Amino acid sequence: MRMFEGHRGARILGTGSYVPPKVVTNEDIEKLVDTSDEWIVSRTGIKKRHVVEGSTAASDLALEAAKTALDDAGLNASDIDQILVATVTPDRLFPSTACTLQEKLGVNGNSAMDIGAACSGFVYGLAMAGSMVSAGILDRVLLIGVETLSKILNWRDRGTCVLFGDGAGAAVIGPAEEDGARILSVKMRSDGAAGSLLELPAGGSQMPATHETVEQGLHYIKMQGNEVFKYAVRAMEEMAREALVQAGKEVPEVDLLIPHQANLRIIHATAKRLGIPMEKVFVNVNRYGNTSAASIPLALDEAVKEGRIKKGDLVELVTFGAGFTWAAAVIRW
Repeated sequence: MRMFEGHRGARILGTGSYVPPKVVTNEDIEKLVDTSDEWIVSRTGIKKRHVVEGSTAASDLALEAAKTALDDAGLNASDIDQILVATVTPDRLFPSTACTLQEKLGVNGNSAMDIGAACSGFVYGLAMAGSMVSAGILDRVLLIGVETLSKILNWRDRGTCVLFGDGAGAAVIGPAEEDGARILSVKMRSDGAAGSLLELPAGGSQMPATHETVEQGLHYIKMQGNEVFKYAVRAMEEMAREALVQAGKEVPEVDLLIPHQANLRIIHATAKRLGIPMEKVFVNVNRYGNTSAASIPLALDEAVKEGRIKKGDLVELVTFGAGFTWAAAVIRW
């Protein structure tokens, strides 16, 4: 059964994105760790990434992306019924970054909450927002993926510091209309048994911050890259196929695939396994690195603005992240 069958359906009304102005190139990273531009590009496809400075927080990036998405949808913040923010780098553990964003948008009374599904957070949020709108519980949802990963990176660890960047992407979700544009399906999965392969060990209730945890660098991202790579490719192919089946579509019908922008080798491998040519795959990892929850909406907004997505196109989003979590969505634009 299709996800929103029998309901009024939901669609994306507008998109937006924002990245901080400071750029860190591979040449800049060469000055910090034993690496090279050639090594980074050959293994990841990344040339540069954007990073925040000073006290700039996730909510600050989210605010800029939200404004552009609302403008694109022709709406005001007061028109929104719910704010969802997908992030693993919130301003604070509580209140939620969504509530902080609500204040910065100058609205109150609507619901607001964060989603913690790492790189899969935006697509998880798309399932939540789409379901609520489709069922008629809400009319308009502002969904944002945002990260300030540079703040939890060990800039002396060449295995991780080359990979990640900061940014935000947003979408406004509203009721579908009779022109056919709608979210057709969303599929989600997770595997907590693999969580230790990509984690932030300290800072939660299991290992609260202490002098020792700080000294041991346990508040930085830890990743077993080779294992994550293998799992990610298998999981993304599986999810992409399952979401298409749920939508009643087939791989050749996909006009544009927007995969999580973690690593160019993962993107190539996923596309190859699906049998989708690279000219039908959107890539911007070279310019932003892995922005986790911001990756999919940032790429989606760029694809729209660049004219890579046209009315009536079949678009598929597919992602994978810490948890492990993975998800895919099929959208008729």
